[in-house]
Amino acid sequence: MANAAAISRASRTRLMLEAPIAPTLAKLAAPNVLAMFVQAAQSIAEAYFASLLGVTALAGLALVFPLVMLTQMLSAGAIGGAISASVARALGAGDVGRAATLTLAAWIIAIGLAVTMAVLVALFGTSFFMMLGGGEETVAAATTYALVFFPGCVAIWLCNASLSVIRGTGNMQIPALLLLMVSVISIPLSGGFALGWGPLPALGMAGLPLGVILAFCIGAIFAIGYIALGRTGLSFQGTIGRIAPDMFSDILSVGTLAAINTVLTTVTIIMMTGLVGRYGEGALAGYGLGARLEFLMIPVIFGIGAAMTAMVGANIGAGRTDRALLVAWTGSLAAAGIVGSIGLLLAIFPDLWLGMFLAPSNTAALDAGRSYFRIVAPFYAFFGLGLAFYFASQGAGRMLWPVISSLSRMVIALFGALLLTTHTGMGIDGIFTAIGCAMLVYGLIIAIAIQRGGWRKRQL
Repeated sequence: MANAAAISRASRTRLMLEAPIAPTLAKLAAPNVLAMFVQAAQSIAEAYFASLLGVTALAGLALVFPLVMLTQMLSAGAIGGAISASVARALGAGDVGRAATLTLAAWIIAIGLAVTMAVLVALFGTSFFMMLGGGEETVAAATTYALVFFPGCVAIWLCNASLSVIRGTGNMQIPALLLLMVSVISIPLSGGFALGWGPLPALGMAGLPLGVILAFCIGAIFAIGYIALGRTGLSFQGTIGRIAPDMFSDILSVGTLAAINTVLTTVTIIMMTGLVGRYGEGALAGYGLGARLEFLMIPVIFGIGAAMTAMVGANIGAGRTDRALLVAWTGSLAAAGIVGSIGLLLAIFPDLWLGMFLAPSNTAALDAGRSYFRIVAPFYAFFGLGLAFYFASQGAGRMLWPVISSLSRMVIALFGALLLTTHTGMGIDGIFTAIGCAMLVYGLIIAIAIQRGGWRKRQL
């Protein structure tokens, strides 16, 4: 079995190095996109269950949600992508032993970061929730959720780290199937533990994260077992003796910059939300719906991006930089085309989305939402382009330009919004104009940098 798995793994690596780029990317990306959409459904279901517990529970979930999303984006995207890229580069260079040792390093990193997050939330979580403006009962609900989720988030980190290793070997189907399983299991478990379905106890707010954590525990066991049993074609004999500091730096040198990129993106959204909030509840609701759709574009880009991370990593490891660049441009332009098409559609017909959530009487929210889509949505293509290049850059181990582009986006969005709202009569439209311009700069900076040889020069 181990020999057959090794042959299969070598075949997948060869395909990433030699097969036609566009069909191979499409084949690798499709299962990831499906899995990400199901995960989005799981997030929506959790919010629905919270609403059944009451407004306080729903508000508490809103307070803790940024930290929960940060955990998911770091473990699956930033650090997870760095793990996948490191494994792919090792396999592309023909060093199977290093790929196996990197897997062990990835598990150690995942455990360490999960424990760090749990400790930080235990120490400062309540203060953070209060800083966001939550009342006493709302903060208590958020804290209840956090004190279950974060001690158990080691399961999320281990599951996503393991799935990233499997993706690094060129296998996208198994991670997608396991994520589908986790999402499908977590929905009834979260609802059951929160609301007391059947024999399950009604734990209220604590039940929501418990269902998620238990589902990821199951996913982690399956993913780790799949790797440990040699199904990826990696042999772990002697890996403990081979582990060295450079294994950790290989992952963290890329993962740390990717994590900074993730944090900058999150901070940008938080700042814009605060600025829009000055224009009233209706404006905030309209912008919130626009921003939510923007976030829902990420699963599409991640599906393509995860495939690019593995393909680019394998080709960089094999010394085939030109092919890696072609992979990056093919996938990034596809992501920009898909996301950009959705943006243009909603710029013309914004009520296709807004009408699902707002009644005609919600005029303030509708006006703000329509303004957002009219001004911002045409720039979605540049958002898709930049984010796709971010995933490709993980595969190349070149993360300086993605961080520069994200920092530029944050600065332009913030100062542009302040300038336009203070010195012109644009009002909320000034904020949306700044957001759109920031997306434009975000996509162009990283695309131009890569085109002008950013991957051929050694970066951080």
